[in-house]
Order: sequence, then C-alpha cells, then structure tokens
Amino acid sequence: MKDELTQVDINKMQEEIARRKANAPKLREAVRSARELGDLSENDEYRTAKRELRQNNSRIQYLESMIRSAVIISTDSKDDEVGLFDEIELYYDRDDEVRTIRLVTTLRNDVTKNCISKESPLGQALLGRKAGETVTVKVNDRISYPVTIRSIKKGEDDDSLKIRQF
Repeated sequence: MKDELTQVDINKMQEEIARRKANAPKLREAVRSARELGDLSENDEYRTAKRELRQNNSRIQYLESMIRSAVIISTDSKDDEVGLFDEIELYYDRDDEVRTIRLVTTLRNDVTKNCISKESPLGQALLGRKAGETVTVKVNDRISYPVTIRSIKKGEDDDSLKIRQF
C-alpha cells in the first residue's frame, strides 16, 4: 500500500532523517564508551545506549521506507468542499456537541490537537463534502453515527504541524 503524503510531509521526514543521521555518531560513541565500563550483563548504560541507537536507526529506516513508498498528493480542493488541512466545525446531534477538527495526512494525525487523519472513518466521511451536509461516519459494520458540517475554514499545508513519532 502506498502512503498518500504531501510534499511538506516528505520534506519534514527528510529533515528528521538528516537530524538523526547527524546524531548517529554521538549515539555510537555512547555505546562504545558504555561498553568500556565493564561487564555488559550488568551494564545499564550500555543497554540504554544500544536501545537509543537501535531506535534512532529504526526511525531512519521507517522514514526512508515511507518516502520510497509515498504517493505525493495535492492539497487543492474546491472552495466549498472539505479538503486537506481545512478546519471543519462539526455538530454531533446525539451529544448536542460542537467540535472543530483539522483534516490532515495520516503522518500528522494527532487527536489531542483535533488533527484527524483523512484515512480515519471521520476523515473519509468528510472529504469532498460541503457545509450544511449531514454525513454518516461508518466506524465498522455495526457502528455508525451522523455528524453535520457546520462550517469549513480553508486551510493550507504548512510545516507547523509536526509529524508523528512512533
């Protein structure tokens, strides 16, 4: 499966790869220094340094793999339709609740900041829809719920949204 990402996503991943590669010699040196402390079976500094080096290398590999498999998508959408990076005010009739979300790529999903992936059930239900429409969000075969789009504030892709760390 191809990851649908924007050019900003790709740029942010390349920046992170560069930072992590620049930090790798320091991490390797920490492993070497910790190894010199003695018995490796009881050397917590060594285990910690090795874990940090492995995590750094794994993240580099993950990001490089995502870039290789990425399909760069456009963020353009019609002025009256929900598109990527738009702020959408939603009304949940069942809860009598209003919530504002921002639709983002999967890489920048962060529900704590109301940044919802376009791949999520909610994101899929909203993309391309218009203010005033009530859409059904299908979570699975048994669970779905209605949500009404109250307003759409057009957004743009910028580098203010961080990419997720795993």
